This record gives sequence, structure tokens and C-alpha cells, in this order.
Amino acid sequence: MAIERERMDYDVVIVGGGPSGLSTAIRLKQLAAEREEELSVVLVEKGSEIGAHILSGAVIDPSGLDALMPGWREDPDCPLKTEVTRDVFRYLGPAGSLSLPNFAMPSFMHNHGNFVGSLGDLCRWMGAKAEELGVEIYPGFAAADVVRDEAGTIIGVVTGDMGVARDGSEKDGYTPGMELCGKYVVLAEGVRGSLSKRIIKEFKLDEGREPQKYGLGMKEIWRVRPEVFQKGLVVHTMGWPLDNQTGGGSFMYHYGDNLMAVGFVVHLNYKNPNLDLFREFQKFKTHPDMAEYFEGATREAYGGRAISEGGYQSVPRLAFPGGCLVGCSAGFVNVPRIKGNHNAMLTGKMAAEHIVAALAEGRANDTLQSYDDAWRGSPVGRELYKVRNVKPLWSRLGTALGVAVAGAEMWVNQLIGTSPLGTLSHRGPDFAQLKPAAKCRKKEYPKVDGVIVFDRASSVYLSNTNHEEDQPVHLKVQDMELQKKSEFDVYGGPSARYCPAGVYEWDTEGTEPRYVINAQNCVHCKTCDIKDPNQNITWVPPEGGGGPNYLGM
Repeated sequence: MAIERERMDYDVVIVGGGPSGLSTAIRLKQLAAEREEELSVVLVEKGSEIGAHILSGAVIDPSGLDALMPGWREDPDCPLKTEVTRDVFRYLGPAGSLSLPNFAMPSFMHNHGNFVGSLGDLCRWMGAKAEELGVEIYPGFAAADVVRDEAGTIIGVVTGDMGVARDGSEKDGYTPGMELCGKYVVLAEGVRGSLSKRIIKEFKLDEGREPQKYGLGMKEIWRVRPEVFQKGLVVHTMGWPLDNQTGGGSFMYHYGDNLMAVGFVVHLNYKNPNLDLFREFQKFKTHPDMAEYFEGATREAYGGRAISEGGYQSVPRLAFPGGCLVGCSAGFVNVPRIKGNHNAMLTGKMAAEHIVAALAEGRANDTLQSYDDAWRGSPVGRELYKVRNVKPLWSRLGTALGVAVAGAEMWVNQLIGTSPLGTLSHRGPDFAQLKPAAKCRKKEYPKVDGVIVFDRASSVYLSNTNHEEDQPVHLKVQDMELQKKSEFDVYGGPSARYCPAGVYEWDTEGTEPRYVINAQNCVHCKTCDIKDPNQNITWVPPEGGGGPNYLGM
């Protein structure tokens, strides 16, 4: 029997309270005010509050904020205060490093003029600005499904039911989700959004595009001694502890009151299933270049999140019948710059402008083709076009040679606006890259010391992750037999090593290995949905409000 749901109607429905969704909402209201028109906008966010699920490095290019809210620098409440003062790039070896001169890099790779801070805090500030403009924001409500009309057009979303037990029965206090319907639906879910993934597949938005590529970013916040703190310091590295065929790198940023953000990114096209991504991060921190910063320091936060890395050639069509994709739901990260927040804001702003133009023409629930047509000629498209071959070159040539060749290729793009290489392909999705475990070497990692090197459990504790225990598992394994025969028998159970939160483990104590899913640990990074070699794991939203509650990330 169909569930009776309350329905609320708006002009625009936005899914996701990150920089792209908030920028869409703010710009919609700005334009409505300029036109002296009423425009109803609702935004739903699965986190317990705006910012709770936001994790980013973050060195923020201010161009997105400048375009959206030009007076942000004068607002005393804006949390973005620390400007980059020193920009360092190093190639690490096991015991030392080689600093690469800034003049060797194209000007768009430099970080001077950018700001260091917490993207979560910035989103909280943007959320308050959106509410001041009249946007209705509902945190703690996950968008679990879409609403369609008879023709299959997307006309809204359904928020998840609350109070469902693990066995699917209704608990006391059960509340069915609501239908939030609008003239246009904007999906701003971030990387590998559950609805975005379905919509891209259903409407074949990625047809003729390269597969999206991904990385996993893990981050910790430390409070360091004043003697080693250098406000505005930005350091990026590549190389050790990853081997030459495994892409990734680190970041370290100093900002605020003796705060240091340190993080590690591993590209998810890695081949060795024995690689433990979390422990690679912990190993990186033992490098001699890092030792002085951790002495006497205190770790205050931890988290992990997937990053879209496909770039220009992997962006799907942005418009579908009834709505559009913005930000990392489509993938606008500039991989060599390790930046995408400004592009998320710019695409949100762009989408809002095309929606308002469509509404002014009396249109609704159609395909916003003009938005899709516009992005490649916009600042976002021009920026991504310059660096479109960096990721393919790293993947093909390895880190050492790839960095050198990609650097030269970026210079050519900057100087003459094109490349003799054309536009390179990515050569397949990330999940198809793993080799059988028996053909790959084992990895060695330092022991946990509780000072620099930590375990997953104590790290997840710092993420303030919480899920209602008695609810359906939101990590869906379609075929458990396939998981045993392939993921475990062939690949050695890599899910226990690529998950940064200890969600998956293979219990081998009995006569047959048993797959254990600790769903309550999930930090919503989406890595399992991306990297499982058989695409046998699907991430769906848990009950709204569940997941990490990041502070200052």
C-alpha cells in the first residue's frame, strides 16, 4: 500500500547544504529581490545542521564568494580570515624532500590571494545568510527519493522516513517522509550523491563522457605549539609514502588560533588491494618534514570524504527533465590546484540565474539546456579546460614523470590556450583498476603510538559520528555471495582497507569468512560505493541527521 505523504510546494527545491546548494539558494533570492518578485526556495540537508557533513582541505579561492557576495570580506561574522602568506610544494622521499620553486608552476597554480579556513564554518555562515534572505532550510532531512509526474519528469524529492527499525518495521514515533515539490529541483549533494548517481544513470547524462574519477581525502585538525605555527602557511606534497604508480599527496595548512589542518589524498584508481588508505595517511605523518609540527600538538578532529577528480572530460550533462546538477554532484574540482569550492559556488550561482530566466518565461519542470550549454564557456569551464590532461598524465606516467610532464603541459595550455595532446581519456573507471591480491605486495605500516599514529576507532570518535542503532543498514550489498567469491577471495577484502572509518571487516574466525558491516561508523565518504571492484555496494542515505558532526572541518 502506498504511503500517504504530506506534500509541500515551492518554486525551487535544493538537495544539499554545501557551497553549491547554498550558493544556488542565495542567488535565487538575490535575483528575486532585484526583480521585486516572490520566489519560494527550500533546501534540505541530511546532516544534523548545515556544515555537519562538510569536509574540505580547505584553501579557498575567493572568486566564488566574490561573485556571489562581494562584501563578504567586510562582514565581521564571516569565518574566512586567514590569507595565504607562504606557498610551498614538495616532493617527498622516505627521509627527505625536494622543494619545487613556485616560478616553475603556471600562475593559476599559486595560492597567494586564497584563504585558509573551515569550509564547514563557511557553510554555516552562508546558511545564515540564506535564511536571512528567506530560504527555508531543513537540516536533518535526507532526500531519499524523487517525485515524478506521469511523464517521468522530476518534480520534487521525498525525504526519508523517520523511525524505521532495522527489520523494516515501524517504531514508536514513526513519521513518513514528506514530498517537497517544485518547478525545478537542484541536486547539490556533493561527490557521488545518491540521487545524483541515479539521475545520471537514468537520463544517461554521462553518455559520451569519460568516467568520473575519484580520490579519498582524509583530514585531521591539530592545535600546534606557537613556536612552529606560521599563520597562512600552505604546504602540498606528492610522493612518499605512496609508490610511483599510486597517485595522491598531502596538504598542511596553518590558520586561525594555532590550528593546523593536515590531510592526505589517495587517488582511487590505485591497483594494489593491500593498500590501506587510512594507514598511509598515518604513515605520512611520520615523515621527518612533519615531526616538528606534531611535537606537543593536540589532535582535535578527523574525517574523510571522496573527491571528484575526473575534471573537464568527466562532467556529465548538467540538466535533466525537471532539474539540474551543481557543484560536486557533477564534479568541478581542479585536481592539480586541489580546489573545487569556488567552482561549486559559481555553478550554483549559474544554475540559479538560468532557473530565474526560465521562470520569467513561464517555464517549469523542463530541461534547463541553457545552463548545460553555458558552463564550458564560463570561468569554470575555462579553468578546468587548462588542466584537463593532468589527471590522465599522472595515471599513465606515474607520479614522478607525470608531475613533470603535466607541469609542462599546463604551461603550454596557459601560453597558447590549447595542448598538442588534445584531450586525453581516463582509461576506465576506478573500480576496474584493482589487481588480484595474490599478484600484489603486502604493505607495512608503523604501529599505533597514540601520539602521531592513531587507529581508526579513536579517529572516528573525533568525527562525532552517530547513527540511530536500530535502523536499516544504509550500505546495501546486492550479492553477498559475490562479495565473498570476488571481493574477498580474489582481492583480499580491500573494503576493510579503503574505508577510512572501519565500517567493513571480514571475520575469519569461523569456518567461513563473514562480512561484517559496522554501519554506525560510517562518515558518509562514499568510497565503498566508488571502489568496490564489482560495484556490489550501494550507499543510500541513513535516517536524517545521522553521520558525522564535524566541527571546524
